[in-house]
Amino acid sequence: MPYQFIRDQRPRAAVAQYPVSARRTARITVAIPERVLDMLPGGLAWIGLVMVVLGAYYAPLTLVLAAALLALYSALRFTLAGTGTLWGLLHIRRWSGVDWRIEYIRRMDANTLPLELVHHLVIIPNYNEDLTLLRRTLIHLSQQAQTASMSVVLAMEGQEDGAMQKGTLLKKEFGAAFEHFFVVTHPRGIPGEMQCKSANQSWAARWAKRMLVDELGYDLNHIVVTSMDADTVWHPAYFESLGVSFATDAQRYATYWQAPIRYHGNVWATNPLMRILHAYSSAWELAYLAAPWWQALPMSSYSMSLRLLDRVGYWDPDVIADEWHMYIKSFFQRAGNVRLQPIFLPFWAHATAGRGVARAIKERYLQTLRHAWGAKEIGYTLALWNQTRQRGSLGLLVRVAHDNLLAGLGWIVMMLGAQLPMLFHPALVRDNLTSAPFILLQISITTIMIVTIVFWALDLRLRPHRPQPWTLSERIYELASLPLLAIITFVCVTLPALDAQTRLMLGKPLVFRVSTKR
Repeated sequence: MPYQFIRDQRPRAAVAQYPVSARRTARITVAIPERVLDMLPGGLAWIGLVMVVLGAYYAPLTLVLAAALLALYSALRFTLAGTGTLWGLLHIRRWSGVDWRIEYIRRMDANTLPLELVHHLVIIPNYNEDLTLLRRTLIHLSQQAQTASMSVVLAMEGQEDGAMQKGTLLKKEFGAAFEHFFVVTHPRGIPGEMQCKSANQSWAARWAKRMLVDELGYDLNHIVVTSMDADTVWHPAYFESLGVSFATDAQRYATYWQAPIRYHGNVWATNPLMRILHAYSSAWELAYLAAPWWQALPMSSYSMSLRLLDRVGYWDPDVIADEWHMYIKSFFQRAGNVRLQPIFLPFWAHATAGRGVARAIKERYLQTLRHAWGAKEIGYTLALWNQTRQRGSLGLLVRVAHDNLLAGLGWIVMMLGAQLPMLFHPALVRDNLTSAPFILLQISITTIMIVTIVFWALDLRLRPHRPQPWTLSERIYELASLPLLAIITFVCVTLPALDAQTRLMLGKPLVFRVSTKR
């Protein structure tokens, strides 16, 4: 069946589905089957792999040229990302010194809401999370300045044994710190749902809306919702800044707010070989937020108005990439009238851990596999673009498709395109090592490596204080991650991306699991 919208709060089975293009009867569109759309990323990746192998044998110099051009493009992107990251760090330094009460007065105009009316609804979906980790999250959340106007929803999974008892214990410990503390259990076995964060928080948000708005009388228009991972540690001023941004923004009901992510929640407990990947990810997310030449999308933990959430029908309960899917859904339902605004106050997330190198690689692989399931959003966006041709939607489609395809198909062309010709035609390659494509390839790859090392050095400087001294083996492992970057990226990024895209292509479902973190 084609992708279609759900525009109602009722349970999924009770909602009539219809295409966005129903309001544009003058244009005829052809619905693309969902199965076909899911096959696109994996199909392109495998076609690319076959073409690279054939090209390496039959047209090696042409393949090297293609790899060099793609490497040049990637090097330019990395250079722009480095610029965006430095720009973002300047924003963070400025935002960290803002007095938000004074900022609220400075921003006030005729559309401003009274700050005391803003209510924060914080949803914490969790499944099989360690009790110590949840306590740490709630301790930091209780230290925010806005807790007197904050309702926390601990969204438990009915499939987890002892979930309600865990939630009740945490409510007893932390309930008094907030205006409201709710423990909501998402029932297991609802038809059409996956066991995932999206389904859990959708259930919890609908429940909270009924409780706060329908029963307790809170104004829907004054509530700002924050969806957060169970391991998120917010900047101490995040909710104060969010409240001011929400109250003073005339487009508050068409806005997502996103803070930059840093994988520093357990940085000293992660395997040192993996830290360069975490640094790389943090730098890119900050660059997307700060650089005006790219379109940022929600990531991990983010905020929006309850009015926006309610009008677009909450999170769909059958998707893995809840952040991107929700933004795309909002974009098309609101005819492109939605945007993302940065809050340059970074939050900490926990990276994957694991005892020993093999376990750490496995955990990182499985987490990337889950993230790479976001390739499914390429088909979702393409189907809605095909239905609407909404202004700005082509740019959104390119943004959604770009990173997913570059992680799989792009790596195949760039890296294998540079290596396989040497394997099949060593003499020909040796005779052309000083030609323009080979020189361009080397310069581009060197540029990518240099920028990545800069990302790592910046992350090293920004990490929290280390509780114990460095060990010799830890220093060796972390330094070794630099020359091993290409191999680490292949194993922990490219392979799981290809795995996810191939599963999508073959129609094999992904089983959601919680990553091991310490």
